[in-house]
Amino acid sequence: MKLRIQNGRLIDPSQGLDKVTDLFVENHKIVAIGEAPEDFDDAQVVDASGQWVLPGLVDLAVSLREPGFTQKGSIATEGRAAVSGGITTLISPPDTRPIVDTPAVAALIQDKADEAGMANVFPLGALTQGLEGVQLSNMVALTDAGCIALSNGRNGMANTKVLSRALEYAATHDLLVVFHPDEKSLSEGGCAHEGLMSTMHGLSGIPDTAETVALMRDLLLVEKTGVRAHFARLSCAKSVEMIADAKAAGLDVTADVAVHNLLLSDDVLNQFDGRYHVLPPLRSENDRLTLIEGIKQGVITAICSDHQPHEKMAKIAPFAATEPGMANVEILLPLAMQLMDEGDFDFSTLLSCLTSDPAACFGLEAGSLAVGSFADFVLFDSTARWSWSYEGRKTKGHNSPYFGEEFIGRVMSTYISGQQVYQAV
Repeated sequence: MKLRIQNGRLIDPSQGLDKVTDLFVENHKIVAIGEAPEDFDDAQVVDASGQWVLPGLVDLAVSLREPGFTQKGSIATEGRAAVSGGITTLISPPDTRPIVDTPAVAALIQDKADEAGMANVFPLGALTQGLEGVQLSNMVALTDAGCIALSNGRNGMANTKVLSRALEYAATHDLLVVFHPDEKSLSEGGCAHEGLMSTMHGLSGIPDTAETVALMRDLLLVEKTGVRAHFARLSCAKSVEMIADAKAAGLDVTADVAVHNLLLSDDVLNQFDGRYHVLPPLRSENDRLTLIEGIKQGVITAICSDHQPHEKMAKIAPFAATEPGMANVEILLPLAMQLMDEGDFDFSTLLSCLTSDPAACFGLEAGSLAVGSFADFVLFDSTARWSWSYEGRKTKGHNSPYFGEEFIGRVMSTYISGQQVYQAV
């Protein structure tokens, strides 16, 4: 099939591209930009006048909830939600039930994703069996089965010797390890950032040292073992400084941040709304501003949704008793654009953090409109005003504080390998 996307404004930071021109697709790949290649006849033409043509977004944190938690979501529902938000490639965590600690579970997730025909799904494999931090998983077998990297998620690793051995093994086979720095002895039982707001409202606090103490240990072990490392969902100012120092010292580390930690601070706790209960927690305004500065300076190179859908009952309880997580995958790009509206980012920097840069963190061939790339792209109306309604959501999740909010900028169409998988109505 041949496809010509005509008169759209192509924006691709990976190529320094920003101009109104045409995009040509054949055999699932981008074959030309600007001038049609020879013998490019009988192509389907899509008029993208007035729209932006963007690389498909790459989201490093989308919980699909399947297998095991289908009351919260499924590969089909959350994949559909992802493509409606312009996400063409996503990484899913290993905390399904059963855990992604065998090749069979990894294959099941990918088979179901292929059957759903939505976003490209890359699962994370469990670093230890059952995410229990005791016995190492068969990391090579998991990687051979399609796991893009290894992680113990937010389960942590209490035994530093086990963690050190896991990293040594991963380094030997050049495997990427994803860390969620969290010292359980400091964070356990907490539900909000430890500070004035949590104290005022009688909420158990999670100090920023719960993150930074674990981060320091992890960085020391990364230095010792030479493993490739990615640090996920940073939330506080000190962490940005520590990652910057690690990069300056030559460590092979990258980092990401959830979009809600860039937009919100613990000031929202005044509402006692369980939909703002997330882990890591929303921290102080100073932390939020420092995370933004970390993006600008290139210390943090990826922005993700950290999409965690929940059923309605999971959030109908006092704040501390609710399950943590937000469902935001459908609105990742409009949410991120609010940062630009505040004057914090130019669009090219923002788009890099949603496309080519997260792809580079995990060595994925995604997030680019370069000739020869798979034709994963988005048609985006940057001026459209729309409201994300609870009734019109694609996710199975009920847990977002953004239902009913008006956004500027909407994904109109999403294509994967040149095939349209979403069209706004």
